[in-house]
Amino acid sequence: MHNHTDILHTIVVNKRREVAFQKAAVSLETLLSMGGSRLERPTASMRAALAGSPAGIIAEFKRRSPSKGWLHPQARVADVVPAYERCGASACSILTDGDFFGGSFADLQHARALTRLPLLRKDFIVDEYQLFQARVMGADAVLLIASILTRDECSRLARTAHSLEMEVLLEIHDEAELPYLNPHVDMLGVNNRHLGTFDTSVENSFRLADMLRTHAGPPDRAPLLVSESGLSDADTVCRLRRAGFRGFLIGETFMKTPRPGDTLKQFVEQLGAAQIHTVRQ
Repeated sequence: MHNHTDILHTIVVNKRREVAFQKAAVSLETLLSMGGSRLERPTASMRAALAGSPAGIIAEFKRRSPSKGWLHPQARVADVVPAYERCGASACSILTDGDFFGGSFADLQHARALTRLPLLRKDFIVDEYQLFQARVMGADAVLLIASILTRDECSRLARTAHSLEMEVLLEIHDEAELPYLNPHVDMLGVNNRHLGTFDTSVENSFRLADMLRTHAGPPDRAPLLVSESGLSDADTVCRLRRAGFRGFLIGETFMKTPRPGDTLKQFVEQLGAAQIHTVRQ
């Protein structure tokens, strides 16, 4: 088993090759002309959907992960995504990486046709071309990962995403990456999965929440906080909400079960109960 930094490096090298190949096969001009009317579609605000929801769950569609292997190899967007919407998700994250996560562009396009929820394109974005792809495929928001970009790249990609009317979820792992915050970041994700060991520790989110409050400036301009990875129980989400988080990206907890939508529904019910319990204390 490689350590995660190696895996991340492998993924990014692979991704740059993949994007170069895609650009050669379909020029940006061709992509945009194919996109046509889809570029006119108004996007939905994922930030607003999370801010206005009592649960704030970004339910993720993914078939596999590099750390856990296949979770749900036969999973179909048509079975999972509408169920996520019915069962209380505030937004959906769709993995579009094929080699490491078993996802595809088709997954995002299918999801767009089947749901009105805001959709996040989750991938390893290293090139502006991928932002145009995301917009054409129906994404409302894109993930930018600080650890695979320079600050300048991050800033430029975030600005381009905004010009395409998509929101930006910036993912960081520790306080050293806080300087990646820029005015075009709508949501700030704290990944609880440790880069070197694959261990997940939710304490990472709590630790960073305190620092974020001081770093992020006035609340009206501060990015909405999202906790990512390793969330499997409602009590933890409840504690994170009290610490200031409003978005919770959850994939494996749902996808490793036969009916991810039903698992989400139970989770949302438990969260509601946990919140009532907290208020009474």
